[in-house]
Amino acid sequence: MKKKWFFLAGITLIIILLASVSFLNRLKIVSSLPENNEEVTVLNNKVWEVAFSKELNSNSVNSRSVYILNEKGEKEQVKISLENNNKSIEIQPPNEGYNLNSPYYTLVLTKEIKTKGGHNLNQSVKTAFKVINTLPAISSRNNLNNYFSKMLNEERTFLAGRDMAVSEESSSEKSSADSAGADFSATNVQVAGIDEADLIKTDGTHIYKITDNKVQIIKALPADKMKMESILTFNQEFSPYQLFIEGNQLIVMGHSYKDAPDHIGKPASKKMIAPAFHSTKTIVFNIENKQKPAQIREAEIEGSLLASRLMDGRVYLITSYYPEYWILDRNKNADLRPRYFDTAESREPQNVDYNEIKYFPGSQNANYINIGVLNLRADKEPLSVTSYLGSGNEFYMSNNNLYLSAANYSNETIADRQMPHPDTSIYKFNIKDGKVEFQTSAEIKGTVLNQFSMDEYNENFRVVTTKGEAWDERTPSSNSLYILDKNLKQIGQLEDLARGERIYSARFMNDRIYMVTFKETDPLFVIDGSNPEKPSVLGELKIPGFSNYLHPLDENHLIGFGHDTKITGGKGPGSQPVITTDGVKISLFDVSNTNKPVEKDTEIIGGRGTYSPLNHDHKALFIHKKKNLYGFPVSIYQNKEGSQFESNFDYQGALLYKITAQNGIELQSQITHHTENAIYEEWEDAIERLIYIEDHIYSISPKKVEAYHIDGFKKAGELELN
Repeated sequence: MKKKWFFLAGITLIIILLASVSFLNRLKIVSSLPENNEEVTVLNNKVWEVAFSKELNSNSVNSRSVYILNEKGEKEQVKISLENNNKSIEIQPPNEGYNLNSPYYTLVLTKEIKTKGGHNLNQSVKTAFKVINTLPAISSRNNLNNYFSKMLNEERTFLAGRDMAVSEESSSEKSSADSAGADFSATNVQVAGIDEADLIKTDGTHIYKITDNKVQIIKALPADKMKMESILTFNQEFSPYQLFIEGNQLIVMGHSYKDAPDHIGKPASKKMIAPAFHSTKTIVFNIENKQKPAQIREAEIEGSLLASRLMDGRVYLITSYYPEYWILDRNKNADLRPRYFDTAESREPQNVDYNEIKYFPGSQNANYINIGVLNLRADKEPLSVTSYLGSGNEFYMSNNNLYLSAANYSNETIADRQMPHPDTSIYKFNIKDGKVEFQTSAEIKGTVLNQFSMDEYNENFRVVTTKGEAWDERTPSSNSLYILDKNLKQIGQLEDLARGERIYSARFMNDRIYMVTFKETDPLFVIDGSNPEKPSVLGELKIPGFSNYLHPLDENHLIGFGHDTKITGGKGPGSQPVITTDGVKISLFDVSNTNKPVEKDTEIIGGRGTYSPLNHDHKALFIHKKKNLYGFPVSIYQNKEGSQFESNFDYQGALLYKITAQNGIELQSQITHHTENAIYEEWEDAIERLIYIEDHIYSISPKKVEAYHIDGFKKAGELELN
């Protein structure tokens, strides 16, 4: 009898084990696709990417197992490909996009899809979708709160799943820091004619600078008689950090911090916007009388400032705002709209109208991108604000269009999100007469480093991305160039460049594209973009170190600013090399022979710990094009003898170089505000910017302004600011 029970128990155990193995090997869809028969709305160039729990058998993924039907039941001509190590399927739209007149389409994933081990998809999935060509408006409070309720639920699901998983035209070439026709510095910007805000500006007679929550207006001429004209002070709720100059107007932008009373779901305060954390405030001053600037306007938009630009007398403000959507747990009728005000219209804050809140179909981001436009030439024209539900990371603006890139995690599985490898959504907006209107969007692989990774040329949008992590041996990183037409349809690409490395800098110069990647050495890629449908690598140069910022010297020469590196270890079996960042490095690249780029000259400044703001902020670069002068602030440390990692402080100030194609990189002057024999850095002595006005160079720190003759660099004047 006992044998019989043992036998039955054994059979039962085997069945349970087989069922468990079958369950564990079962193929599942892990993307957050809508349920069967749940209709969704997408833009007409929608790229579907569906992630699976297991690696797929490539032979099982074809037009029989994956397809899209129109309303007549006919299969659409779509391109199907395997991505992410064969763990996801990508379905590209038809060449001309989906037909907007079709009432609906259906994405079909059948049970014929198999894993490499032969296990079928557990069940067929059908997703109906409707196609639109413009962004829909949120329209009502109910729709908005439903959107954030969904975000709240998905956030909780993700956190729970994570715990379980743990236990389980080339604008760039025209960029300039010289003012056309004016003999004074302009900010080093990416696109000529489009100004970028900075902490220090000049109009050719005066210097405007932000220091210690104040804006100082300094008379710079004559250089030997500089004087403080006036100081703008602000209350503790406002911290200025960026400036624009437009004619006789000074535009001050900064963070506005205020208390956060329980305002959500109640009428907005008449006295203040009262965001949950902070908002972006813009104050406009009339500076015709430099000694008595007059505030003429004030505007405020909830959220932190992502980017700003000044073009044709209009300030473009991009803010990111995260509402307190968790309040929905106790107040289903909370008002989660962003707020703004403009004294040109009223001092009372107002909410963005529901019809002015648009959303990106399929977005899984719980924040707003607010785009505000302030017309400085029409002081009665109210601030224009449009809000978009969705994320934004990097920003690029041409003369006619504005582009936002946003990391897209929607195709990541819960396990993958522990080390996420997101892709990027690109949103294109048209700019006309100060109006910003959404045009189209696209999805590309990888993520965008910064604004210099993007460019518009001959109506095409060009972007370089990195997919994955450089030190991830399971799925090593790769780098790509994508070229999209004016409708953001992909027309050309270069993929899988420099596997195991990531992009550190890029520059677009007409038909040429330059890209620097790095892991152990610094490859500079020279890419031909003259045929946007077939870009190609012309040449490659590998050198020690890396460049964070690339600046065009002329058509055939490029200046790289970055760091030198040293490699130690990694010689034994299985050992990894140790990469240490050394001194600041300047490289002069000769690309006249595009097939064989050459590092014509190099300058290494200091050792470990040496750094410059230029390594992360291109606006820190001083340029005097006529004199071939380039300069930047720097703090220099020297390597301590006998130590692999220690270094000693050496110098704090700025360096000026003459850089030419003929003679290379030549040090011209060292400028410091530091006291002699100082043993460590001082905040007030740190030179923030170098500028020039007429025949003098000015070095500016929190403590003082010094003027030097541009020929010979003899000191001409000094003004203490404290």
